[in-house]
Amino acid sequence: MPIGKLYSSLDDSLVGEVEYHIHDETPMSWWGELILTEYKRIGEGPGYILELDDSRWGRCSLKKRVNRAVSGVPPRYIYHVNGSGPFEDGK
Repeated sequence: MPIGKLYSSLDDSLVGEVEYHIHDETPMSWWGELILTEYKRIGEGPGYILELDDSRWGRCSLKKRVNRAVSGVPPRYIYHVNGSGPFEDGK
């Protein structure tokens, strides 16, 4: 899986590196799944920016996938990511 970066949209601070998979991308929205590469407790909801490995980025919201397996101890959860609008070039 490609490695990207997750930022807080409030202050552009780095939340962490993520492994991600974008399942669908249209001109108006996109969605996929991601998992943090290291354990970190993060909140669900809007307020995030996902930067892809090709430097494109988009604003998004996260929702923890409780019906998916977690890996490691402490657990690293899989998140469903929903983006509004297209990916933009270079952050």
